[in-house]
Amino acid sequence: MRKIIISILLVSFIPLSAQQMTTLSYDGSRLLNHTFYQNGDSTGKGISYDDIQGTPYYDKAFSPAKFIVADRAETAVARYNMYFDEVEFKKDEETYSLVPDSPFTRIEFTRTKEVLVKLDTGDDLKGYFFELVGGKNTLYKKVKTEFKNAFTARNSYEMDRPASFNALDPVYYIKTESGYIKNPKKIKEITEAFPAKKDDIEKFVKSNNIKINKEADLIKLVKFLNQ
Repeated sequence: MRKIIISILLVSFIPLSAQQMTTLSYDGSRLLNHTFYQNGDSTGKGISYDDIQGTPYYDKAFSPAKFIVADRAETAVARYNMYFDEVEFKKDEETYSLVPDSPFTRIEFTRTKEVLVKLDTGDDLKGYFFELVGGKNTLYKKVKTEFKNAFTARNSYEMDRPASFNALDPVYYIKTESGYIKNPKKIKEITEAFPAKKDDIEKFVKSNNIKINKEADLIKLVKFLNQ
């Protein structure tokens, strides 16, 4: 069984130029130990992924992706680790992760057309978000999973429970010129950020039966805000 130990090394992406390979380097590297320990006891035996129900990955499979910074794009197969909020990629049959200060803050998955963007939202969820709507006003989705330790039954009335990863409800952010609207629950939270469009927004919501707690409707609403 493969241990959950992912080495996060400083890795150079390799741009293509005149069919020659040149190395891109930047400062900063670190090595992380992603071994899980039951009950937080790091002196005990670590748990492998095979011993944990669920997955920390948005999609366990690696997919073709473009890593973008300024006017340059590098390619690799990648996947997103929701638990560690990290983008992992393969190079020479090894698995790496982008370091926190990596200049690559936009990752576009070319097969699924999904886009990850690194944001500083000013709260504990800052990091990577899926971009659902681009433009002047943008809609982002944060996906996370939690890890629960294994539980050993204390008596015959209880049942053992294996360690598990459990997906949490997504959190949505609308980025406007004045800041972020986090996980809006009421249309009023939107209209307060766009006072000049208040009547138009309310009319659009009513005529399109917009439910702000539905992702598809949030997408429609933010696209309307960009018109």
